[in-house]
Amino acid sequence: MRIGLIGLGRIGAFHATTLSGLDAVDSLVVYDQAPALVTSVAERLGAEPAGSVEALLAAGLDGVVIAAATDVHPELILASIEAGLPTFCEKPVARDPDVGMEILRRTQVSGVPVQIGYPRRFDAAFAEARRAVAAGELGFLHTVRSTTLDPAPPPDDYVRASGGIFRDCSVHDFDAVRYVTGQEVVEVYATGSNQGDTTVFADNDDVDSAATILTLDSGTLAVVSNSRYNPRGYDVRLELHGSQDSIAAGVEPKWPIRSTEPGVTFPDGEPHSFFMDRFAAAFRRELAAFTDVVSGVIESPCTVADAVEVGWIAEAAALSRQQHRPIRMDELRNSA
Repeated sequence: MRIGLIGLGRIGAFHATTLSGLDAVDSLVVYDQAPALVTSVAERLGAEPAGSVEALLAAGLDGVVIAAATDVHPELILASIEAGLPTFCEKPVARDPDVGMEILRRTQVSGVPVQIGYPRRFDAAFAEARRAVAAGELGFLHTVRSTTLDPAPPPDDYVRASGGIFRDCSVHDFDAVRYVTGQEVVEVYATGSNQGDTTVFADNDDVDSAATILTLDSGTLAVVSNSRYNPRGYDVRLELHGSQDSIAAGVEPKWPIRSTEPGVTFPDGEPHSFFMDRFAAAFRRELAAFTDVVSGVIESPCTVADAVEVGWIAEAAALSRQQHRPIRMDELRNSA
């Protein structure tokens, strides 16, 4: 099949390499606002360069992958579905959840399949955790703990454009909690703090460390922990504790933590330092799944509706931190 890729920055260039290595992809057409990036990727991978988004969409494609900046996600998704092309777009659908709702409406009307990028759904350990929960092996869930700790803060320009830690980082945990438990979030309470050596977070009404408590529809409590300061490595885990068993994804030799138990050497592996390293296999499975969506073999494994719901949870967390109170999801939607 012939796939178009829009956006060749850090994640876009990574996706270009992944797509070019998939058996289902015969040819790749690429575009970015920076011509030098287009030339570099085209020469490195033998991809076909496009001079504009319009030229790319008119290049006889079977599907489109969008890895451009967040602010242009809505217009690019709409342009792709108006061209009748199955679309993969990195999260989020839109910075504003109300805009996300409009994109949801228009994608549903179009009938064109759209997949949103949440790679933890394609990680083997997260998938096994979902299976175990669905099979009832844990009994009823009473506690979930989801963690994302970055080794160091992103560049200041990224922080300014990110929308804040809840919308940029915590959303991956929020999606993992929904996906693995099969439950919806009904209430959100969040807090955060700044203790690091940069003022960019406070200047942008953001925090470098955050904690969120999600109440799920069965009464399960999910605790989400995030920080931009974890120099030991990139730490992503999901723990699920039930009435019959407890399981965890991410507790493995590369887990970036040091045990203080006498005589214990676990974990003893070299920690991951970057998310694209930690989830390389998941990213490949995610894009391979998209080629199945393009072929009509499967439906979208992460829909616009899924991503919009996670966006609402992030909005609730941001509002909760600002107002120092729990936010009911129905309250937030009714006030939107």
